[in-house]
Amino acid sequence: MNIEAVKEKLNPYVGKIVTIHYNLGRNKFEKYHVTIKKLYDYTFLVQDQIRVKSFSYSDIITKTIKIDY
Repeated sequence: MNIEAVKEKLNPYVGKIVTIHYNLGRNKFEKYHVTIKKLYDYTFLVQDQIRVKSFSYSDIITKTIKIDY
């Protein structure tokens, strides 16, 4: 899987609510219910009710984050 494939997979979900499971290491996880706001060349923005966060496509490739649609 490469960055372009990840972008193509995320593109239909822009503006929709998804769940992100973020692996912080050492059995620590965070779970976010967010809206995908915008896709950029190497990162994408998500927003919950309080804040905007950015993740890189490499986070998905390396399985640091998992997105449930």
